[in-house]
Amino acid sequence: MGGIEFEIVKGTKYYKLIEKSTRASGMGGTSVHAFIDRQSGSVMKPASWKSPAKHVRYNLMDDVSYAECLERCDWAGVYLYLK
Repeated sequence: MGGIEFEIVKGTKYYKLIEKSTRASGMGGTSVHAFIDRQSGSVMKPASWKSPAKHVRYNLMDDVSYAECLERCDWAGVYLYLK
């Protein structure tokens, strides 16, 4: 049986939230789910493996934004796309 795990990797400027997926066949992969700015708590969609997209999606230091992030979050990262 497959599954999804998340790992947080601490970088110099960002925490990188890594998504690791596995399948029953043993195949799987890794991808960056999101970047979180270590200073400001800003959550950003990944633009690539090494860098975030330009626009902040949520801020974990702001109570309203934090609650909205938790309410909308999903495993696929759809909540990180701009509306």
